[in-house]
Amino acid sequence: MPREGKKDVLLGTLDLLILRVVSSGPIHGYAIARRIEQISEDVLTVQQGSLYPALHRLEKKAFITSDWQTGETSKPVKMYTLTVDGNRQLEEEKKHWQDVSNAVNLVLRQA
Repeated sequence: MPREGKKDVLLGTLDLLILRVVSSGPIHGYAIARRIEQISEDVLTVQQGSLYPALHRLEKKAFITSDWQTGETSKPVKMYTLTVDGNRQLEEEKKHWQDVSNAVNLVLRQA
């Protein structure tokens, strides 16, 4: 039976998606989740309970940095920026995703 509605981000892809969105420039957490939804044409959704732990994990690994800035509503927002190490990690994650995707496609064609 086909599933309907938005899908949660596939296990193991959240870091890749976050790094890709943050690579476009400084962005706050809520906007990262909305951007992933927008780019995926509302197929993927990122829950706050997954997003913020992932952001903290990526920051701890020094793949992203954060600083507080004044947001559109004059309230402070935490903005995330990709680091040089984060850019390297993004390229590694993209390569890994392509390898996995190609392998899954091979199995689907052969099964």
